[in-house]
Parts: sequence; C-alpha cells; structure tokens
Amino acid sequence: MTATWQDVRSWILQRNPELAEDELNPETDIIESRIVDSLQFVELVLFIEELRGEMMQSMDVDLDSFRTLKDIEQNFLTP
Repeated sequence: MTATWQDVRSWILQRNPELAEDELNPETDIIESRIVDSLQFVELVLFIEELRGEMMQSMDVDLDSFRTLKDIEQNFLTP
C-alpha cells in the first residue's frame, strides 16, 4: 500500500487533538500556521521515513518541501 498525504494528516491530528479536522486540508501551510512545531517536525521527518521505508538524505530535508500535506506527498511519498 502506498502512503498518501492522508496518512500524514492522521498523524498530525493524533498529535494535535485541539486541532479541528477542517483546519487541516492538503493545502494548509503546517509550518507557518505552527500546526507542526520544531519538535514535531523532527518526529514528522521520522514518520515520513517510516512511511517511505527508507531514510532521507539531509539534503532532502528542506523546510519548503514540508509546507503542506500535498508538498509532502509529492516530494516524499510519490514514487
């Protein structure tokens, strides 16, 4: 099964129970809106590596690649 932005969305919602589901769509900037803070960002990278089944190279970890759920899917989950 291929991971999608919805898998990442579920992960974020589990860690942010105060966040309403309708506040997080595929185009929401999760960095600027501070939905994902600096500590969660590290956990998010590890979760994405788990979904991919491989580690990311440090050069792949560019903040702009993680701005939205769609960015994450396009940059890291699409073969």
